[in-house]
Amino acid sequence: MSNQPQPDRILIFDTTLRDGEQSPGATLNVDEKLTIARQLARLGVDIIEAGFPFASPGDFEAVNKIAAQVGTEDGPTICGLARATKGDIETAGRAIAPAAKGRIHTFIATSDIHMQYKLRKTREEVLAITEEMVAYAKTFTDDIEFSPEDAGRSDPEFMYRVLETAIAAGATTINIPDTVGYLTPSEFGGLIRGIREHVPNVDQAIISVHGHNDLGLAVANFLEAVKNGARQLECTINGIGERAGNAALEELVMALHVRRSFYNPFFGRPAESEAPLTNIDTTEIYPTSRLVSNLTGMFVQPNKAIVGANAFAHESGIHQDGVLKNKLTYEIMDAESIGLNKNQIVLGKHSGRNAFRTRLKELGHELGDQELNRAFLRFKDLADKKKVVTDWDIVALVNDETQQAPEHFHIELVQVSCGDHACPTATVTLRTPEGEELTDAATGTGPVDAVYRAVNRVVNIPNELIEFSVQSVTAGIDAIGEVTIRIRHEERVFSGHSANTDIVVASTQAYLNALNRLYASIQGGKTIHPQKDEMATAATARI
Repeated sequence: MSNQPQPDRILIFDTTLRDGEQSPGATLNVDEKLTIARQLARLGVDIIEAGFPFASPGDFEAVNKIAAQVGTEDGPTICGLARATKGDIETAGRAIAPAAKGRIHTFIATSDIHMQYKLRKTREEVLAITEEMVAYAKTFTDDIEFSPEDAGRSDPEFMYRVLETAIAAGATTINIPDTVGYLTPSEFGGLIRGIREHVPNVDQAIISVHGHNDLGLAVANFLEAVKNGARQLECTINGIGERAGNAALEELVMALHVRRSFYNPFFGRPAESEAPLTNIDTTEIYPTSRLVSNLTGMFVQPNKAIVGANAFAHESGIHQDGVLKNKLTYEIMDAESIGLNKNQIVLGKHSGRNAFRTRLKELGHELGDQELNRAFLRFKDLADKKKVVTDWDIVALVNDETQQAPEHFHIELVQVSCGDHACPTATVTLRTPEGEELTDAATGTGPVDAVYRAVNRVVNIPNELIEFSVQSVTAGIDAIGEVTIRIRHEERVFSGHSANTDIVVASTQAYLNALNRLYASIQGGKTIHPQKDEMATAATARI
C-alpha cells in the first residue's frame, strides 16, 4: 500500500453542523443547516461534517441535501458520522452519495472505562469491530476517517494497535479525540508524537485531532498537536459544542495566520514564508460567526477572541491613543482581516427588489422567491423606520426570516401597557396549530414577562425560561434588537431568535420560535445521540 499524501498545510474539518449542533438548544432544521453549509464553503473549509445521518430522518435529509448542493467538484468534502455499526455506516454512505467528495467518519471507544461500562466489550472485540467496520465503510467511499473515542484516556499501547488495524483496513484519516477535554497541551502533543513513533503504518493516513474545551485548553492543545504532526483540525464556528464546546475555528485559523512565522518551520518552510497555512478565507470569518450565532441562538460573549464585540474595542485612553497613531501598537490583526468592515448605507426605502436580491448575494445569501418576498417586505418596513440601513441590519432581517421554526403557533397580535406607575400588562392573540385564534392577557414584572405569561396561558406547554438576551445589531436609538432565548422542557433545551426594531415584538417572536421548536420535538419524537444514546450499546452489540 502506498503512503497517504500528506498535506503541506492544515486541513480544516468543520463539525459545526454535527458536534456544534449538539450544544443544548442549538438544534437546526434542514434549511438552516444548508444555509450554514453554503457559508462554510465560502469560508473555505476543507471538510464539512454535515451531521449524523442515522440519528433521524431530518439529519439524513440535511446531510444528503448538503452533499448534493454544496459537495460540488470544487467544493468541500462532505462527511457523515457513523458509529461502528453496519446500520450507521450504510445510512451515512447513502447520505453522502451525491457529493463529489464524500467521507464516512466512523468511531468506537478505546478507553477502558468506555469499553467496560458503555460498550461492554473486550479489547479484542473492539479490535475486531474496528477492522470489520472500517472495511465495510470502504465499500461506500475511499475516504474513511476513524476515531478511537476517548483517546485521551485510552491506554496508548492498545490505542496504537487499534489505529494500526484501522489504517490497514482502509482508514485514510485517523482522528484523535480528547472527548472529555481532559488533556493539557504537553500531554496532547506527546499523544500525537507517540502515535507517529509507534503506529507502523501511520504514514498511510493523515493525523487529525478533535477536542473539547472543558478546561479551556482545546485551542492550545490543537496548536501543540500541529507542532507534533497533526495536519487536520476538527473545530466549530464560535467554538460551539457539547458542554464547554469545541476548539474554535476562528481562533485556530487566526493563530496560524498571525503567528505564521512561528509555525512555518514545523511544515518545513522558511519562517518568513507568506504562504497561508490553511485554505480559509479569513474575511469570511466574522460573517460566518454571525450567521451561526443567529441560526443556533448561541450568543457570542463580548470578550470572545477574534469575533467577540470587544475583540477590537479599546477603552483605555493609552490604548486609544496608540491605536490612533498606529494600529499595531495594540492590535495584532486588522478587524478587516476577519471581515469586520465598517457599516455602510447600502440600500434605502426607494431601492427595488432586484437591488435587494443583488446585495443579499454579495452578502452570501441566496433566497428562494417566497423567502425573498418576505425579506424584502420586512426590509421596506425597516427602511421606513430607520434613516440608515446597514449590511448588518439586512443580514439580521434575512437570518430572522430564514431561521424560523415551522409555525405551529403564529402571532396575530401582541400589545403591552407599562410604565413606572403602571402594572405591566400584555394581551396576545395566537393562531393555534388547529387554526383557532385564541386571546389571553396577563400581568408580569415587566412587559416581556407579561407577554410570556400570556403566551403560556394560550400555548399551555410546560417550560422553563433559562436564558434571555438582547443585543443591538448596530449603534443608535433606532437599531434593530436581536433577542435570543432558551427554554427547557424535560431536560431538553430549545432556543429561539428574532430581530425587530420593537424589542417587545422581537421578544415575543423569539419565544414563539422556541415554543414551536419544542412543539415540533414533542410531535416528532426523540433524536439519537451518537455517543450518549442508550441505543449506542445495543447497536454495537448487534454487529
